[in-house]
Amino acid sequence: MSEAQRKRLETETMNMQKMQKEYQTLVASRQQLDSQLQENELVDKEFKLMKDDARVYKLTGPVLLLQDKTEAATNVEKRLEFIRGEIKRVEGRLETLAKDQEKTSVEIFKLQMDIQGIKQ
Repeated sequence: MSEAQRKRLETETMNMQKMQKEYQTLVASRQQLDSQLQENELVDKEFKLMKDDARVYKLTGPVLLLQDKTEAATNVEKRLEFIRGEIKRVEGRLETLAKDQEKTSVEIFKLQMDIQGIKQ
């Protein structure tokens, strides 16, 4: 095994480990976003069931503050838009990362075969 091959294999293996770690972090982030999406969708449904003159309170620290229902509903809608956008962004990155991992995996396999003197 040449020194150049060994270094390249080491570099590719480290790249793969970094990608796997990022992938795991993104999966956890995606799960958290799903949870937030479900929670906010539930709140949005509740707002739609409420009468226009219903009282809405917002928990700020240890205090419940009266809030305008329309303003609260608008805030939830904006939050839903943001969460959906983040989900799309995370899914796009997961997709790209999966492709990159596949390419790197193939490259590592080829390097291992070259090092062992096996021809494909």
